[in-house]
Amino acid sequence: MENNIQAVLLDMDGTLVDAFAPIVRAMNQTLKEFGLDELSELDIRRHTGKGDCSMTALFGAQKEAAGKRFLEIHDEDYFTGIFPLAGAKELLNWLQNKQLPVAIVTSKGQHRAEEQLLHLGWSDKVHTVVGKLEGRANKPDPESLLIACGALHTRPENTVMIGDGIADMKAAKRAASAGIGITASFSPDELREAGATQTFSTLSEVQAWLKTQIH
Repeated sequence: MENNIQAVLLDMDGTLVDAFAPIVRAMNQTLKEFGLDELSELDIRRHTGKGDCSMTALFGAQKEAAGKRFLEIHDEDYFTGIFPLAGAKELLNWLQNKQLPVAIVTSKGQHRAEEQLLHLGWSDKVHTVVGKLEGRANKPDPESLLIACGALHTRPENTVMIGDGIADMKAAKRAASAGIGITASFSPDELREAGATQTFSTLSEVQAWLKTQIH
């Protein structure tokens, strides 16, 4: 499969970084405060990978209050327990050397994403960050991907969207970007059913594949 790849869109949590420690902590404390059973880390990862609605639906009519409380707990400390995933730094460095525009497209809050990238020392490797903002639709809606493509001055069909979630792949398909799935929390079949055109188990494998597509 040859692609005219002119830019790369990257999910953040579960794709480039493991930032689930503060998410799991905040989610389980919120569940407990709202009288619900705690979830395993994998369950929380899968809910996160399906999009915001999957997580907030757990709280029913109290979802708005629960969402607000989750962020309060999460923001007490969202730098402790986050670290780059294997192959992330190497992939970003390679893309930078190739002078290929890169966008982070995440359902994480805009300022949280920007601050975590700065904390990791990656701000100079990314051309634009499209995170969660009031009034902006989140993945699986394609809006954030289309905003990223506009910022990178490229057409969606000339991009790949690399992510570990069902929402990433659905958004990529709806935007006409090629979805490249990382099989961390979802199986290859689940990701392909959501729209992935390729699936890999690691970022190193993704980079090796990209090297066959970008010359």
